[in-house]
Amino acid sequence: MGTETTPLTADRFAAAARAAGATAPDSVLAEVGTELINRWSEPQRYYHTGAHLAACLDLVGDEPVVALAVWGHDAVYDPTAADNEERSAVLTGELLTECQVPAPVIEEVVRLVRLTAGHAVAPGDRNGALLADADLAILAAPWPDYVRYVAAVRAEYAHVPDDLWRIGRGTVLQSLLALPTLYHHTPALEPSARANLQRELDSLTTTPPQDRS
Repeated sequence: MGTETTPLTADRFAAAARAAGATAPDSVLAEVGTELINRWSEPQRYYHTGAHLAACLDLVGDEPVVALAVWGHDAVYDPTAADNEERSAVLTGELLTECQVPAPVIEEVVRLVRLTAGHAVAPGDRNGALLADADLAILAAPWPDYVRYVAAVRAEYAHVPDDLWRIGRGTVLQSLLALPTLYHHTPALEPSARANLQRELDSLTTTPPQDRS
């Protein structure tokens, strides 16, 4: 959202994995960290990039379990597929198993990755709230930044015709607006985010002017 983020490195992943209890050799952690960075750098990504990953990591701060969920939450990103969160969850579990992260931690990280499919957070779910707040932080950005975010997501879905995009995007916006709370740790962001979502939704339901030239 216009601020500098901490650079992404395999060492940054390794530090989070170690803090979460990983016991695999450093070489394994470095290899997994590099694989994740490579995945987040794939050419079909315009918004779900390393920049988004880094921004979310900065927002969750010194919370290793949530940080590992951030690393994994869009590790699989195929704009033509509908099961990216589930595939990301499975992959994250496999990679953390390679890192010899304790099984209960892996289970929690995988749960968190799956949560990002709808961002519905149950009462008392501190980890889920922290992850969801970070992932949705862009929604409360100043309008020009929000517009750039939407354009980047649209670029990821360039294969979708405009009419279908408007329907699909409208469904996403309505589901977000239907959440009782978008932000749990940062409630001050709520009004801006809801205003942005509603403004975009209104634009999708307005018939664009025809070219009369």
